[in-house]
Amino acid sequence: MSNRAPRSPRSNDGEGSSSTTRSYRVEALAKGLRLLSLFSAERPALRVKDIVDLTGIPMPTVFRLVATLEEEGYLERTPESMVRPGTSVLALGFAAVQGLDLVQNSRSTMRDLATSTGETVNLGVLYSDQVLFVARVPRRDSLLAAGIRVGSTVPAVFSSIGKVILADLTDSELRRCISETSFGGRWGPNAVRTMAELLPQLEAARKDGYVIQQETAIPGLSSIAAPIRQGGGGVVAAINVAVSSAEYSRKRLVNTLLKPLLEAAWEITVRLGGSVK
Repeated sequence: MSNRAPRSPRSNDGEGSSSTTRSYRVEALAKGLRLLSLFSAERPALRVKDIVDLTGIPMPTVFRLVATLEEEGYLERTPESMVRPGTSVLALGFAAVQGLDLVQNSRSTMRDLATSTGETVNLGVLYSDQVLFVARVPRRDSLLAAGIRVGSTVPAVFSSIGKVILADLTDSELRRCISETSFGGRWGPNAVRTMAELLPQLEAARKDGYVIQQETAIPGLSSIAAPIRQGGGGVVAAINVAVSSAEYSRKRLVNTLLKPLLEAAWEITVRLGGSVK
């Protein structure tokens, strides 16, 4: 008997048939994954009714999905009887993030940058209209942005990391990624609120090669970010140094942090096979 796996059925044109592809789809699993994708920094917890409203999945089905995900540790209950991602989600996400080539190629450089500046260093990628933090070296004595950790997300339009990455998108890509809802929520006092306000900042980022922002994402927090490129020149991530606004003026950010930040971004870029423009 042959040890080779059987071939998938083929259509007449040589491609896998769509009916065969659909036969492998597990609808209950797809619905469970769609449910988990609802949670974000803006929606850290939801009521069952909220899930029904957001997904259109019938209430009895949502109850079963929530119960199953809760039993497996992917959801947990809050004291207010809401549900939020559980420890299994965090463990799964952390394991995936730690395996990324980007993270592995950035670790030592991030540690060196954090040591040389004495400040918090973050690495993030674009995930829909959010920045997903994939690595972080926090300043030990700082309580600023203490809620941000690996796996956290922040709207890209409020993040220096996000603006650096958005600046590399074409106009059509940008408008597919960012919508009016991307500017919602309560953030820092200098947060942009419209695409018209965002565009000049992205143009400046393209021209300068970095982004500085003060009290935009979080009150009292400033940051300076630079792009990380891969082979082909596209921006795949960005690295920033986050500091207390009370300790750093814009001039001090440029004078003390810009050079080591750009060197760190260049070092990671080279490791990923990219080149600096």
